[in-house]
Amino acid sequence: VTSSTTCTCNLSFTEDPTLERHFKGHKDAVTCADFNPNRKQLASVSVDKSLMIWNLAPKARAFRYVGHQDVVTGVQFSPSGNLVATSSKDRTVRLWTPSMKGESTVFKAHTATVRSVAFSHDGQRLVTASDDKSVKVWSVHRQCFIYSLNQHTNWVRCARFSPDGRLIASCGDDRTVRLWDTSTKHCINCFTDYRESATFVGFNSSGTCIASSGADSTLKIWDLRTNKLIQHYQVHSAGINSFSFHPSNNYLISGSSDSTVKILDLLEGRLIYTLHGHKGAVITVAFSRAGDLFASGGADGQVLMWRTNFDTKSYQDILRQHSRRSSPDPPPHVTDIHPRGPHLHRPQPTAIQVCSVSPNVIYKYVLLSYSRVGGWMGDESTSRARTTVWSQTGDGGGGRGRREEEERGQTHPLEVLSGHPSSLDSTLRHIVQQLDILTQTVSVLEERLTLTEDKLKECLLNQSQLLKDVLSSEERQRTESEETDGSPVHFT
Repeated sequence: VTSSTTCTCNLSFTEDPTLERHFKGHKDAVTCADFNPNRKQLASVSVDKSLMIWNLAPKARAFRYVGHQDVVTGVQFSPSGNLVATSSKDRTVRLWTPSMKGESTVFKAHTATVRSVAFSHDGQRLVTASDDKSVKVWSVHRQCFIYSLNQHTNWVRCARFSPDGRLIASCGDDRTVRLWDTSTKHCINCFTDYRESATFVGFNSSGTCIASSGADSTLKIWDLRTNKLIQHYQVHSAGINSFSFHPSNNYLISGSSDSTVKILDLLEGRLIYTLHGHKGAVITVAFSRAGDLFASGGADGQVLMWRTNFDTKSYQDILRQHSRRSSPDPPPHVTDIHPRGPHLHRPQPTAIQVCSVSPNVIYKYVLLSYSRVGGWMGDESTSRARTTVWSQTGDGGGGRGRREEEERGQTHPLEVLSGHPSSLDSTLRHIVQQLDILTQTVSVLEERLTLTEDKLKECLLNQSQLLKDVLSSEERQRTESEETDGSPVHFT
């Protein structure tokens, strides 16, 4: 195996990732890989229909498990590490006990290829994505199908639970990324920014963001608090097949059909490494739970295990270096996002925190909305953070008090302004309620508009048919009249 690393920027706190080991045993392309949370094993699955469990201890033997009747497409360890779930083109999901016997339980409910499988973070449920256009949720304890999510209009490539289990993200060949509420089973958001298939989706470890990749070689990160696209990368030259967030949320690795693994620094919003270790497409990448290792697998049938190294510097040191940047208006990134608040469908009172958006300003409460300027792509990305300051003054909420507050924040040095949490809580709850009502109203209006359009189309069709009938009748009468005028007259 030949491997090389290309550092695309000069950052003093990073060290090159190193290739630790390579695993050979699969007879065909490796489609998915995952680390055991116990840090002792690595699982991989392949087009050769097998599941391999690699023991990370030196010279330890590997185990091959056979049971699927077709290509195995996905694999994941349970949070406790005592179970392994796999998905397959044979339309089934299997739950394995990674022991000498290799016993497994078969789950059947999909009617086409199952593309991905993933555990919830409590290990109680599984979520699967399939070519039958559905996302299904299963009970691990009862070993049965629970419910299905059915608004995709084409093959579903990937589905994942959020860290708190309240959301599911899915994506597929209908070029959409959908967000589902697991309590109501409703699709609560749909991102439609892709020109081609959306291939992979995942949450960051705090659940504040989702990322998705596409066959168009793009990778996008959305802030779930604002439903805004906050980062957009196009660093690969072919479709992205898989990616993985580092547990710190500071880095992301991606694998592509261009035969490379790319490492992105999400704090700086740029590509930092390109790894060349595979011959052919890189189909899967995955960080270990601790983030010190990551694995890649590809069309060459190999599984490569890399030592991260670039995360060795203290996260606080990185933040301090980040805060000293000369740019007064840095691009937004994952760490700018406010801590996850109450779920919109279950509002609960929370304390309002003081949030800082630049080294010289602290506001009582800041709503960040990011506008893209020319797209965010690698080092050429540009952006502007727009802030709205909510001031609790005694002027009845007039514009003058808000402008004075904003001017004071821009001209004075660092200071913490005292707010009124209870009043802000009430205001924010009211805003959320009004937004919910507005969303429902828009939904009703859309339905009525659709009905109106359908009725209008029906009326136009009827009018067109009526016009054709009238013209046909007139043509028939004219023909009959001409025949009468031209007929000979006989006298007796």
